[in-house]
Amino acid sequence: MGLARYVVDAVLLEGRSAREVAAAHGISKSWIYVLIERYRAGGYEALQPRSRRPRSCSHQTPPGTVERVLQLRRELAAQGHDCGPVTIAHHLTQDGHRTPSLATIWRILQREGLIVAQPQKRPRSSLIRFQAELPNELWQTDITHWQLAEGEHAEILNVIDDHSRLFICSHAYTNVKARDVVDSFHRAAELHGLPAALLSDNGAVFTGTARHGKVQLQTELEQLGVAARNSRPYHPQTCWKIERLHQTLKRYLQKQPLAGTLKDLQPQLDAFVHYYNHIRPHRALQGRTPLQAYSYRPTAPASRHSPPAALRTPTSGSAKTRSTRPARSACAT
Repeated sequence: MGLARYVVDAVLLEGRSAREVAAAHGISKSWIYVLIERYRAGGYEALQPRSRRPRSCSHQTPPGTVERVLQLRRELAAQGHDCGPVTIAHHLTQDGHRTPSLATIWRILQREGLIVAQPQKRPRSSLIRFQAELPNELWQTDITHWQLAEGEHAEILNVIDDHSRLFICSHAYTNVKARDVVDSFHRAAELHGLPAALLSDNGAVFTGTARHGKVQLQTELEQLGVAARNSRPYHPQTCWKIERLHQTLKRYLQKQPLAGTLKDLQPQLDAFVHYYNHIRPHRALQGRTPLQAYSYRPTAPASRHSPPAALRTPTSGSAKTRSTRPARSACAT
């Protein structure tokens, strides 16, 4: 306020001309008249610097849309579902609301303190995605653990399609045995057909190669002509899609009433499978649901011959096929 007060005093108290004061201090004469008007209206306090923020913004997100974004964030988080900008934008579209860009939704969430910075994570631009070329070309399967209400232990066998991320099946067992894996595989195949290959880790129910033998699953896959693949030991990145699915499923289960028995747990799993496949948009699928991505392209034919030696050996994530086809916006349901 020092210069503003000085030029006002110079003109009003000392009687100097506005032109002379403006030339002496390198400011415009019109600005001096503005300062004088402010002084006459509010005294010296009115000479304080004012915000240059515009009074209105034509492209500002409407308050109603901001409130709906925050409401969806709270509702999805309370249900244990993904509540990022992609999912929120999808629900806004379904509700008929004006849908802002993903960057705008992200800024709204950040402004409200709902996004926590995680600088320790690798940037998404550094990740290389690999996926099968067609649905049913490759399935991934794995087992995750869950605790029931009475402290009893449960194991959940999950299967996902590598190309479309379709949640093929999710079955709860007390302890997954070799026969249980075969039964779950047959139930999934009855609904979706046989895959060309099945990828798993080196769990005892999936492979007996390390013990110089075979388990029931390996024998069954050979008879069906399905290639059995196993990840490299201590390299979970190969099966990262199913590992990531475990996290999403458990986040959902944590928001549900704790199941006391397997009969209580299985309906919760079925409800999540339905939501994941039919409702939840997937960021890796350009906002499509897994069911849309699975139905859009023809399924890969099941191999009716023994897999080549390269497929029978443990493989890493880099051995998968990277999809080179462009993403399509329209898809069948």
